[in-house]
Amino acid sequence: MTMTINILSVKASVTTAGRRLAWRKCMPCYGLLTRGVEVYTKSYPFLEIQSLAKILNFAPFFSVVCHIYKYARRKMRAFNIAIYRNSRIYIIITMRSRFNRIATTAFATVTLMATVASCSKKSDGQAAPQAPSVATIVVEPTTSDLSTSYPATIKGKTDIDIRPQVTGFITKVHVDEGDRVRKGQTLFTLDQVQFEAAVNQALASVEVARTAVETSQLTVDNKRRLLDKNIISEYEYQMAANALAQAKSQLAQANAQLVNARKNLAYTVVTAPSDGVVGSIPNREGSLASPSSAQPLTTISDNSKVYAYFSLNEKDILDITDGGAYSLSERIGNMPAVSLRLADGTVYPIEGKVATVSGVIDASTGAASVRALFDNPSGLLRSGSTGSVVIPTRADSALIVPQKATFEVQDLRYVYVVDDSLRTHQTRIQVLDINDGKNFVVTGGLNPGDRVVVEGVGTKVRDNMVIQLAQAAPAAEAK
Repeated sequence: MTMTINILSVKASVTTAGRRLAWRKCMPCYGLLTRGVEVYTKSYPFLEIQSLAKILNFAPFFSVVCHIYKYARRKMRAFNIAIYRNSRIYIIITMRSRFNRIATTAFATVTLMATVASCSKKSDGQAAPQAPSVATIVVEPTTSDLSTSYPATIKGKTDIDIRPQVTGFITKVHVDEGDRVRKGQTLFTLDQVQFEAAVNQALASVEVARTAVETSQLTVDNKRRLLDKNIISEYEYQMAANALAQAKSQLAQANAQLVNARKNLAYTVVTAPSDGVVGSIPNREGSLASPSSAQPLTTISDNSKVYAYFSLNEKDILDITDGGAYSLSERIGNMPAVSLRLADGTVYPIEGKVATVSGVIDASTGAASVRALFDNPSGLLRSGSTGSVVIPTRADSALIVPQKATFEVQDLRYVYVVDDSLRTHQTRIQVLDINDGKNFVVTGGLNPGDRVVVEGVGTKVRDNMVIQLAQAAPAAEAK
């Protein structure tokens, strides 16, 4: 906005600092007063205009020297500048006294909505400014379907590390990575020579022990007949009976060693403990396999069903239970079906269900682990992959405003509400934490039927400003 003021016709007598100027012979500037222009004075030691602007608390966002600068400089020894801020023009007039000791400053505030085009009654051909035309919407209750995403890690229903139970060199790998196997199917074969030898040795020990038992049994039977005829003493008979018992114990020990040897031999054939998919196989033929190895031979993942693990913080858990009004298990059972967004952004076609929530909150993260179960008949989901669990939230009778219609001041959110006289009012609102990235669900601050500015917020629209209504999309389309 450009203002031309014939300052040569201004003759002012300055009274006490801070009072209104006493204008005389100032018909052009009197026109400003009749249009709501406020003119005040204040005395300062003479300063440069930039410092003066700082003293007057005018942030010099944009300044332009008045059109009459050269005349004021010559005729009145005055510096004149116009500063534009918050849709107002501040005219600063610095008039120096004859002795250049005191500078008297007057400033006028002219709103852009004022119909001031000239200081004289004669029109200079400039048109009065028009109220800006901006788009608005009328907020009405509607149904809003929102969702919240949580990063998730996908694991099979069972992920079993395959480790050998005996130490030996791998002689054969029967499967490959990614193969689907059945329970009991052979995966690896270890070197069996030493274990077969151990079995044969155990068999021999059993035979020796069995022979010793038979010999001791004959001795006991003979001693019994002699004792019955009082040929030997009771002591001799008891010694023979004890030798038989010892032989039987040795036979039992030999049999146990045989069982252990046969079991170790069986452990050289590593089989699948359940149905699933074979994971990576870091060790191949010739590698030494041991139960103490840090790395397993492979992993069998049963991914006919998969679990998606994600976390909920304490606030989320309290929101789910309505601050403890409902039990967590009850709310988990009534939660709607959840979906799974994969790493490429696509949504898994089969919906899942939240199954469990950990009963302990991790002190290091402040969150509880949550598990959602998804069917995986095609095997698309693999253990170890990642995604996002999407939990839907439905809000009935919700007031929705576009995010572009809001602005923040010190972490508080506001909108411009238009009254019946088409004047804007800065209004604080409260919104839900979750949103769809385009709109906010308003929980407080607005009423059904309120008209909200959705265009020019923060640029051409300000508080307490008259506007004109422009065509805008309906509230339903704004969603």
